Amino acid sequence: MKYSSIYKTALLTDVLPFWEKYSIDPAHGGYFTCLDRTGKVYDTDKFVWLQGRQAWLFAMLYNTVEQNEKWLDISKAGINFLKRFGKDPQGNFYFSLTSDGQPLIQPYNIFSDCFAAMAFAQYAKAAGDGEAGKIAEKTYQNILERRDDPKGKYEKGTGTRALKNFALPMILSNLVLELEHVLPSDQVERTLDTCVDEVMGTFLKKETGLIYENVNLDGSLNDSFEGRLINPGHGLEAMWFIADIASRRKDMELLDSAKATVLRLLEYGWDDQYGGIFYFMDAKGHPPQQLEHDQKLWWVHLEALVALAKMYQLTECPKIWAWYEQVHQYTWSRFPDPEHGEWFGYLNRQGHPHLTLKGGKWKGCFHVPRALYQCWKTFETIENKNTLQ
Repeated sequence: MKYSSIYKTALLTDVLPFWEKYSIDPAHGGYFTCLDRTGKVYDTDKFVWLQGRQAWLFAMLYNTVEQNEKWLDISKAGINFLKRFGKDPQGNFYFSLTSDGQPLIQPYNIFSDCFAAMAFAQYAKAAGDGEAGKIAEKTYQNILERRDDPKGKYEKGTGTRALKNFALPMILSNLVLELEHVLPSDQVERTLDTCVDEVMGTFLKKETGLIYENVNLDGSLNDSFEGRLINPGHGLEAMWFIADIASRRKDMELLDSAKATVLRLLEYGWDDQYGGIFYFMDAKGHPPQQLEHDQKLWWVHLEALVALAKMYQLTECPKIWAWYEQVHQYTWSRFPDPEHGEWFGYLNRQGHPHLTLKGGKWKGCFHVPRALYQCWKTFETIENKNTLQ
């Protein structure tokens, strides 16, 4: 079977039906994400960033795969829930809510806003909803205003060790393209310039070839737990965002740098004893402070597959292809659940399910279906090119 067919079939006949069947809340709107192995809801709290991610996902599929009214209705359920309950009076999105929309955790995390903006922008395109487009743009501008101090009054640190974090510039490099149809073109290009400079110039260090999760405000390295933290999955996800930008701008130098970073992160992050990609690592080989550092997570391996597929499409590099086959074999032999559908999220170091849940506070309807879609479409391009040759 062609790789494109593997990904397409898994997306349309396994993963999407699981979320369509079990996650929709008919009483209050929005989605349940705390689903056990069989799809049973085990906790009804609603995490705003996962509400935005799922609303985005179904609107994106409506826009790119098929104008399936069921998909649009599912997206609308999340959009309407976020409209009614998602924001505080200042327009910042909460982190979590009760099932009926009462706020539980304050908007300390700007990523709720990022994924809400994505959702409203994609839904605006799908439904021709001008109000949703305005909410997306307003939320995006709010994110830019908070980018230098994303947690604001909710910041736990004292300021003694002020660090810049990789996550926001990484997300913005993709988010701004998601919102391109509701933003001025010059703002899109300026944001892309800034994100490329920060991702590839500030957080990627030439001396090690690694992407660091935190650096000093001047971009230098900090010799602390936070300063030595490497998250290979974050770096790999960022590199397919950068590959998209490089392809868009026909920037071969940027593409070559991203390809080299993908190879370096995989060489560094791969577990030679048991296979798979470590979750967290210390740049100097010290013990990481995260107790889950040696677990093998679903999203890390899926983002690696997307990065490798895109890099191979754009470069046809044999080393990239060898890594793709290695990661593909590991991922597809361990994460999908053949008995109950969807994918396990958390494996122990040996590659066995550590938790059998299908969703929770961090895992929702996002990384699995997004990666399946991205790989499906990327391999269609690769296979069509090979057919023509």
